[in-house]
Amino acid sequence: MATKALSFALSFNDLTNCFSSNPPQAAAAKVSVFTVRCSSGSRERPWKNSDARLVLEDGSIWSAKSFGASGTQVGEVVFNTSLTGYQEILTDPSYAGQFVLMTNPHIGNTGVNFDDEESMQCFLAGLVIRSLSISTSNWRCAKALGDYLAERNIMGIYDVDTRAITRRLRQDGSLIGVLSTDNSKTDEQLLQLSKSWNIVGVDLISGVSCKTPHEWVDKTKQEWEFSSSKVHGETFHVVAYDFGIKHNILRRLASYGCKITVVPATWPASETLKMKPDGVLFSNGPGDPSAVPYAVETVKNIIGKIPVFGICMGHQLLGQALGGKTFKMKFGHHGGNHPVRNLQTGHVEISAQNHNYAVDPATLPEGVQVTHINLNDGSCAGLAFPAQQLMSLQYHPEASPGPHDSDYAFREFIELMKQAKNRTKESLPQLSALHSG
Repeated sequence: MATKALSFALSFNDLTNCFSSNPPQAAAAKVSVFTVRCSSGSRERPWKNSDARLVLEDGSIWSAKSFGASGTQVGEVVFNTSLTGYQEILTDPSYAGQFVLMTNPHIGNTGVNFDDEESMQCFLAGLVIRSLSISTSNWRCAKALGDYLAERNIMGIYDVDTRAITRRLRQDGSLIGVLSTDNSKTDEQLLQLSKSWNIVGVDLISGVSCKTPHEWVDKTKQEWEFSSSKVHGETFHVVAYDFGIKHNILRRLASYGCKITVVPATWPASETLKMKPDGVLFSNGPGDPSAVPYAVETVKNIIGKIPVFGICMGHQLLGQALGGKTFKMKFGHHGGNHPVRNLQTGHVEISAQNHNYAVDPATLPEGVQVTHINLNDGSCAGLAFPAQQLMSLQYHPEASPGPHDSDYAFREFIELMKQAKNRTKESLPQLSALHSG
């Protein structure tokens, strides 16, 4: 690197002459020498250059800077309107196969910690953000976001116009995209890759579900517990189908006094009924509910026999099992600020949502009640079928955006199981009398 130096001297009189027309008569002052160094030539910039591309199936190409893992990945691009909670989003299994674009521009400022994880790993295909925080400032921070993603082999990009991409997704619907840091691949090759992949009809549940049954015992930690209601008396045994279940769903059930057995997505209904549980939870999960007919069949064989509660994917599977239809939404619901009206109470809840499919209530049989609606678009957000001891929500009652507007759903599920158990107890003396007679 070439460097030039310029030296010059100014006397005291020279300086005073600059500010006065009548300088003082004095001897020449001591000379001071200033050296100014001007640099020329090349030096590495103090900021990162663009080294990644997001290519969408509509042909648009977005230059960006990478963080986390490197390579080439394909997925469905969806936008999330949450202002915070990016770590819960990263570890939500329902995002399998998707690139999550955060509309909140500044991400990473709180780093990550291991208490906020909703599963044991990250399942999303990649993270797209506007601005990556250069520092972290949270007392619970255990690691920087970029390091966290790199360790889990998850790609991320920043310095991309997320607002423009969001507008495109709102106008055209969710789009398949390809993230790449590989300069050897042309834009045309990445575009063809995006057009050759489809998320519709793909079974994503099998890749996120547990492999063997296990017990869940962890409750909500005392410092985070907010419910003033205490569970007294009997404990209810719940079998939870893991279609991509979030840890906090299990924590809330345990906090309400439930004994929980988590089973894989392919667990037979007959084996569940042999356990004689008080209720069954069908959890959230990723992808198209029509792509998992085995799960729909399991739900069909359980409903009507014991109380059931469906959340998100579980809600959609219940809709199909009852004979209804589901459909793919234009760009889905992803965020922690969706207003939902409870039609039974009239209350409005601020909810956390993450789904690209919805139940068509017009296709449901007589007796099924729509209990909740999304106020943004009027879509079905909850169902109940009293004759079948069934309830479901399209959103996440365990999340805390409201902060706890929807937690009552767990209490209602407890009440549903309690009523069923009481009916069983009442029928036993009648059966005994009938047999003795």
